[in-house]
Amino acid sequence: MKRLAASLTAGFAFAALAIPAHAQTISDDVVKIGVLTDMSSLYADATGKGSVAAVQMAVADYGSKVKGKPVEVVYADHQNKPDVGVSIARNWYDNEKVDAIFDVPTSSVALPISALTREKNKIHINSGGGSSDLTGSACSPNTVHWTYDTYALSNVAGKAMVKRGEDTWFFLTADYAFGQALERDAANVVKESGGKVLGDVRHPLNNSDFSSFLLQAQASKAKVVALANAGGDTTNALKQAAEFGITPTQKMIALLMEITDVHALGIKATQGLIVTDAFYWDKDDETRAFSKRFYDKVGHMPTMIQAGLYSATMHYLKAIDAIGTDEAPKVMAQMRAMPINDFFAKNGKIRIDGRMVHDMNLFEVKKPEESKSEWDLYKLITTVPGDEAFRPLDKGGCPLVKG
Repeated sequence: MKRLAASLTAGFAFAALAIPAHAQTISDDVVKIGVLTDMSSLYADATGKGSVAAVQMAVADYGSKVKGKPVEVVYADHQNKPDVGVSIARNWYDNEKVDAIFDVPTSSVALPISALTREKNKIHINSGGGSSDLTGSACSPNTVHWTYDTYALSNVAGKAMVKRGEDTWFFLTADYAFGQALERDAANVVKESGGKVLGDVRHPLNNSDFSSFLLQAQASKAKVVALANAGGDTTNALKQAAEFGITPTQKMIALLMEITDVHALGIKATQGLIVTDAFYWDKDDETRAFSKRFYDKVGHMPTMIQAGLYSATMHYLKAIDAIGTDEAPKVMAQMRAMPINDFFAKNGKIRIDGRMVHDMNLFEVKKPEESKSEWDLYKLITTVPGDEAFRPLDKGGCPLVKG
């Protein structure tokens, strides 16, 4: 009898050892991705339905399954309101069994979503929000900042322009977390590069009348009027700057401007504008192939936010596939362990602070006579390696960074 018990015990122990350490444990038998975005306001063209389409394209290209379990995509409009965004995210996590939230433009929404995601031990992959605080003082082990941030936008453009002699700046800034972070990071770069900041003025989010703000910029006599805003605020400010006659005498720089914004304004109105971007549809054969498919589905070329979402979704699914679970800490560790090599990024890497590091590009908008087609809008000035473009790991104040 003792011999039989010993044999059974040994048999069970052998069976336990035979089960892989990363046995498939997909929660609720489905991987559920929530795309939380701006579907109706000033960032809708740069994110919105195009963000949803990019995630859906990646899921479809992956086969709509991972480890034999279906991958579902849900989406919602956060209306650029933190309380609305957090309410949607909380319901998704608590009741809808969403495993990861993607996109989240508008930093004032992205920051509390990142905090909630940590509380719920889920995953947040941000492509649309810009504040560098997401990987700085507000960093989280559950958040990846994929596409761009205010530090990289400022660092790439600011250094290049001061080096060209455009060394006095005035900021026209959106008065919320993103705009404030963008002005802060750009002002630091200008000063560190030997330039001067002559002043700043802040405007409400989703503003329509920039006349008083532009008059202050004009009166400053700064060589550069820097727009620390995005989306409809940027396009409105640029339109009105042309009407006020600012652009011939002062250099305008849009610290964040998407290709959809340039297209909407037209190449004649934006020629010579300096733009920092993580992605351009016409860079190489891979970017052109993805962009054509995206265009056929959405009706415009992808922004860097939308291209970044496709890349991020594929990386997330590959990580789950590699370890056989959608458990957040394990997926995050696997995503950090794998390099990113696709049409969006070459040799990209996710640092412990959540920053996905990749090359950034500085473009100039072409003159009308240089453009050969509707979306042929940019010419490349320079490509800055990721380790030079993004903030050094030890400079952001992220508590996750040791030493």
